[in-house]
Amino acid sequence: MNALNLAAFHWIAAGSHPTPWVLSAASALAPWGSWLCGAILVAALWRRRADRVYLCIVAAMAGVTSLVSHAIAQPLNTPRPFVLGLAPAYIEHAGRGGLPSTHAAVMFLVALAFLLRPGLRRLGVALLALAAATGWARIYVGVHFPLDIVAGLLLAGVIAGALAIAQRCVHAAMPRADRASGDQDTAHSLWRPS
Repeated sequence: MNALNLAAFHWIAAGSHPTPWVLSAASALAPWGSWLCGAILVAALWRRRADRVYLCIVAAMAGVTSLVSHAIAQPLNTPRPFVLGLAPAYIEHAGRGGLPSTHAAVMFLVALAFLLRPGLRRLGVALLALAAATGWARIYVGVHFPLDIVAGLLLAGVIAGALAIAQRCVHAAMPRADRASGDQDTAHSLWRPS
């Protein structure tokens, strides 16, 4: 896998002679794509009243994803491309371990969580494209290997899967509780897809 990872990195990365306008775009997207993702999440929280509880859960899960990603990356301490001298770092970045990419993990988690919710799927598609573009940009500017981004996507998929299972369990359990108590307006409606 290492040879494939290196080959993919050399194919995607800017290298020593980048195309100026591509480098400018990647240099902006690599650090700021995650902030745009966060802004979209905040805008959805503000505009989508029916989905607010779900979106708060997604925001909390994004925080958990960041912590888990850092907890995995720290002991692995996989060197970044610029640390190994394979490419210059075109953005300022610390040299600590980069597998999995926390940017990728959090952004893909938010995108996948939006895709799980019918009323948020259109935004989810846009967030998925933004996460993929940011992942590409972080490789292009020399701060991640492709495997780092893929590992972030896999971590996001596991956590989004856990969120989907929890949602189904709550949705399946709450109607029985509603019938037993006679209360039709409980927390079950908070998880119900909009």
